[in-house]
Amino acid sequence: MATTFPFAAIVGQDEMTLAIQIVAIDPSIGGVLVLGDRGTGKSTAVRALADLLPPIQVVKGCPYKCDPKNPAQACPVCRPQMNLPSGQTRKLQTELRPVSVVDLPLGATEDRIVGALDLEKALSQGIKEFAPGLLAQAHRGFLYIDEVNLLDDHLVDLLIDVAASGENLVEREGLSIRHPARFVLVGSGNPEEGELRPQLLDRFGLSVQVKTPQDIALRVQVIKRRDAFDKDPSAYKAQWQGESDKLQKRIVKARKLLESVVVDDDMLTLCATLCQQLGTDGLRAELTLLRATRALAAMKGSKTVKTEHLTAIAPLALRHRLRRNPLDDTDSGQRVNRCLQDILAR
Repeated sequence: MATTFPFAAIVGQDEMTLAIQIVAIDPSIGGVLVLGDRGTGKSTAVRALADLLPPIQVVKGCPYKCDPKNPAQACPVCRPQMNLPSGQTRKLQTELRPVSVVDLPLGATEDRIVGALDLEKALSQGIKEFAPGLLAQAHRGFLYIDEVNLLDDHLVDLLIDVAASGENLVEREGLSIRHPARFVLVGSGNPEEGELRPQLLDRFGLSVQVKTPQDIALRVQVIKRRDAFDKDPSAYKAQWQGESDKLQKRIVKARKLLESVVVDDDMLTLCATLCQQLGTDGLRAELTLLRATRALAAMKGSKTVKTEHLTAIAPLALRHRLRRNPLDDTDSGQRVNRCLQDILAR
């Protein structure tokens, strides 16, 4: 397995690294979309996401990494072991596994993504068995799509359905399989090469716009770090292991604090007013603001969500939900900040 660039060593893209840490703390936020110039570290940052994620407990041998504490979301393999008749108990064997960050290539077939009949077993042994696909591998983890704006429409429809339901239903070759597929969708791309369909765009909780750094000293620092990594990836990663461990501990601590973070009615009213003033569709924007500001507060060690947390999160949560205004060519993130400052000034 290729060595990934250490997340702690990434510099110059603070908004992107913040968004990735936020969804690592609370995956229910709904994922991250990273759009921007080529060669700005988008793919590097996402693939380094694994550095932030502590291992998860799964049912031993389960192909879908089922959570032993959540029988309601058990797969067909684990369901008989976890949903026993009243009064019966069985101690499940468990193990720790790293959280998956699964790549979905643009050229992947539908069978590869959703899963299909295991042809090798069917032909050699005459057994009709399901071979799980990429969605099964991404369960309880992250599904990463590079150049997501170039994804075929029929695959977009498939991902929207699974992301909404949390389940993957496969009906083909005489098979009828339904298994859990709850993952965080992470995408990156260059907006100059095409736009995302609104239905898929709405599935991303946070959106980040990255640009090529213009500070010369920062550009030199990025070049030196990347060059050192390319010369000896393992040694460079080991050099940053201490910082990576600190980041992971910070994520774990924030997850534990998350449930106790208070979002008062005044803050909820502010979130709702902001979304109403900006004209966002539906209520998903408010829910994203609630979850993301709470995650940021937990990351900062605060027990209450404050205005400063909303100010930092609002552009990330709302910029991709704004309707286009042909008379206003202002950057969407600036529009969000401008509207928030107007509301706070009242």
